[in-house]
Amino acid sequence: MSFRVYLSGEIHTDWREEIQRGAEAAGLDIVFTAPVTDHEASYAAGDHLGPASEGFWRDHKSSKVNAIRTKTLIEQSDLVVVRFGDQYKQWNAAFDAGYCAALGKPYVTLHGEQIVHPLKEVDAAAMAWATTPAQVVEILEYVTRG
Repeated sequence: MSFRVYLSGEIHTDWREEIQRGAEAAGLDIVFTAPVTDHEASYAAGDHLGPASEGFWRDHKSSKVNAIRTKTLIEQSDLVVVRFGDQYKQWNAAFDAGYCAALGKPYVTLHGEQIVHPLKEVDAAAMAWATTPAQVVEILEYVTRG
């Protein structure tokens, strides 16, 4: 039986690929899922529902279509990894962490020390805080192999 891991958050670095490569190298039976990480595709997710008079409404429609994927994949996962990058504010990642906490879904945060303070509540509900993708792979290896 495969362990299911949803990779949420920052999309500007290759952290997802690092975790996937590490899990593969360790021979872990893990199915990884993620949000749509292509900015333009994500922004346009609701465009087929009709024109929007303002940017807010385009974002509103697209965020709801994106949420179908996000909510479904988080609910189906065994664990969620939530990455907060240093360069941008990832409000969507914070929302995903809160959703996990509300569901009782275990999650691990992945971020640097410089943002510990603003993420104190998010980290407090997490099962672990990692600073590198390699640490996440070690967590995955432990939880899937014991």
